[in-house]
Amino acid sequence: MVVLGGRVSGLRLVRMLGEWREHGSRQGSAGLAAGIRLLVLDGQLPPDTALPAERQLATALGVSRTLVATAWDLLRADGLIVSRRGSGSWTALPAAPARPPADSGEQPLDLARAAPAALSGVAHAIDAVRGAFAAELAGHGYYEYGIEVLRERIAERYTARGLPTAPDQVLITNGAHHALALVLRMMTGPGDRVLVEQPTYPNAIEAIRAAHAVPVPVSMPADGWDLDGIEATLRQAAPRLGYFVVDFHNPTGRRLDAEGRGRLAAVLRRARTPVVVDETMVELDFVGDPPPPMAAFAAGLVITVGSASKSHWGGLRLGWVRASAEVIQRLAAARNAFDLGSPVFEQLVLAELYTDPEPMLRERRAATADLRDVLVGALRTHCPDWTFQVPDGGLSVWCALPAPIGTRIAVGAQNFGVRVVPGARFGVYGGLERWLRLPYTLPAPQLVEAVRRLSLVARSVTGSAGSVGSDGLIPVA
Repeated sequence: MVVLGGRVSGLRLVRMLGEWREHGSRQGSAGLAAGIRLLVLDGQLPPDTALPAERQLATALGVSRTLVATAWDLLRADGLIVSRRGSGSWTALPAAPARPPADSGEQPLDLARAAPAALSGVAHAIDAVRGAFAAELAGHGYYEYGIEVLRERIAERYTARGLPTAPDQVLITNGAHHALALVLRMMTGPGDRVLVEQPTYPNAIEAIRAAHAVPVPVSMPADGWDLDGIEATLRQAAPRLGYFVVDFHNPTGRRLDAEGRGRLAAVLRRARTPVVVDETMVELDFVGDPPPPMAAFAAGLVITVGSASKSHWGGLRLGWVRASAEVIQRLAAARNAFDLGSPVFEQLVLAELYTDPEPMLRERRAATADLRDVLVGALRTHCPDWTFQVPDGGLSVWCALPAPIGTRIAVGAQNFGVRVVPGARFGVYGGLERWLRLPYTLPAPQLVEAVRRLSLVARSVTGSAGSVGSDGLIPVA
C-alpha cells in the first residue's frame, strides 16, 4: 500500500504495519518504530507524508499514547520523522544511509529482489540479430501485438508444453507486470474484487489497487492451496477476476500439481470466474515432468501471462499474454492508453533466444538449483531453527521465523549491509511477520555471507537463532 504524499490515517497505518508488537512498553515502542522505519525506507511512506496524531494512532493500535510517543522519539533520533509543536509530524529521510561499520564502502547484499543476472547467451543473441534489426530500421517500428517471429516462437513454446497455441493468441508486452496491468484495465472497474493468494507477489497487489480494484485474499495452508477456501470466496465475494501463481509461487515456491489444477479449474468453471495465471517462474523447474499449463484445464477462463525476466534477463523488459484471439484483440486495443508497443530490438533478441531455447534454459536451471542448495546449506549452518520447504524450482525460499519479527529483522539487516523483504510485504493487509523471503540469485559467496549476517540480526532481536515450533513445515536441521 503506497501513500502518494499527503496524509496517512491511523487505521491505514495500522494495516500497513501488520504485526509489530512485543511484550513490554519499551519493546513495543521499538517494534513500532522499526515497523514505521521500514515503511519509510521502503518507500511506502514517502518523505513529507503527514503522520496521524499520537493520540489517534494510539487509539487505532489499542496501546498507550506513551508507547507511541516513545516510538516517535526513536524515529526522530534516526532522522526518519520531523515534528513541529502544534502542526504534527511528517516522514523524512536521514541525511546519509546507515552502513555496516566494518564494511563502510561495500554495496549492500541484495536479497530484496528475486532477479538473476543475464544468461551468457543473451550477448550472443544481441550479436546475431544486428542484421535483422538493421532491416527493421526502414519501417515505422510500431508493433502493437509484437513482432510476428517472437509471437510464433512463444506460441510454439506453449504448444510444446501441452497447450496448442497460435501466434494470434499471443500479445508481447513490457514484462508480466505490464501484462497484468493491461488485463486489469480491460476486465475490472473501480470497486471490483480480485481474488488473490495470501501471501502473493507484492507488485500484483499494487497493480490491482492501481486499477482501483480490491484484492480479496485466500490464505495458503502449509501444504499448498486452499481450494475449498477459494471456492467459498468465489461464491461469497463474487470477484470479477482472480490472480494465481501456480508454478513456483512467489514467495512460497510451491507448485500446484495436475490433480490440483483440475480441481481448481472445476471451481472456476462453476463460478464462471476468469483468472490471470502468472507463469513468470515456470521455466525454472529443477525436477522436470511438469503438469500442463493451467490454461489447458480451463480453456476460456485462464489468461496466462509470462516473462523473460527470470528465465533470460530482466533487462530485456519483455513479457506476453497468452489468451484467446478475441481477448488478445481487446487487450491490444486497451494497450493504447499505456503505450504503442514493445521495443523492436529486444523482441528480436528474445526471438533469437527462443530459436532453440532448451540448452540455455537447462544452463539456467542447473545454475539456479546450485544456488538454491547453497542458500539451503547456509540456512542450516547459520539459522538452524528457521524452517522452510525446499522448493523444486523458482527463485526463493520462504522461511518461517522464531517469532513475529520479520519487519525488525529486515530493518536491522540494513545496518549489516543486507536488504531483505519481510513477509508483511506479501500480505494484502500486512501481517505475515513470522516470514522472510530469501531469493537465491546472488553469487554463492554473497549468499552465504548474507545469511550469516541475517543470523546475527536474528540473534540481536531474539537472543538466539530462534524456534518456530511445529506447523507442518520441513525443519532446516
